Amino acid sequence: MKLAEFQNITPLVNVPSILQNGILSHAQASKLPHHSVALQAVQDKRGNIHIPGGLALHEYANVYFHARNPMMSSRRNEAHTLCVLRVSTEILKISGAVITDQNAVSKYVRFSAPDRLKYIDLDYVFAPNWKHPDNKIEEYQHSSAKCAEALVPHRIPPGFLLGAYVVNASVRTKLETLGFALPIDINAALFFH
Repeated sequence: MKLAEFQNITPLVNVPSILQNGILSHAQASKLPHHSVALQAVQDKRGNIHIPGGLALHEYANVYFHARNPMMSSRRNEAHTLCVLRVSTEILKISGAVITDQNAVSKYVRFSAPDRLKYIDLDYVFAPNWKHPDNKIEEYQHSSAKCAEALVPHRIPPGFLLGAYVVNASVRTKLETLGFALPIDINAALFFH
């Protein structure tokens, strides 16, 4: 499997700012009015992580390999207020970019240079389901891998946006109204609908 894009879960209300400023790091976004889908407990953990040889984790703009993950699952009831931005894999060429093989707050996460992408099991990351009822350890590991990330220092410029996914036609109309002129695809399954 070849990685076609990265994905960013964001509330629709953030889209005008993203079109102007790009996808910002937690530290940069905190300076602007915005809505966050992040869980505060997770953000508290992220605030204590420093990337080996790099910056504090909150100094990186982050995108998922695949947005159909535990984070989206926890927000499925908010799907009508969200979109998933499609982000070019060319972000890996930005100086200081880092990839993770699982959620960046996982106890066993590996932070790697982008050239290590070939060692990430994309079929595992993109599996539609991470539940393993007979093996709770495997389920924990798989749910963490579903949240593999690409991290870019400070921001991902808006020129790296390729389009968006939404849950239905009504949300597509809302996104278009916000000035989003890139392709918008309906993909209800991505939002657990």
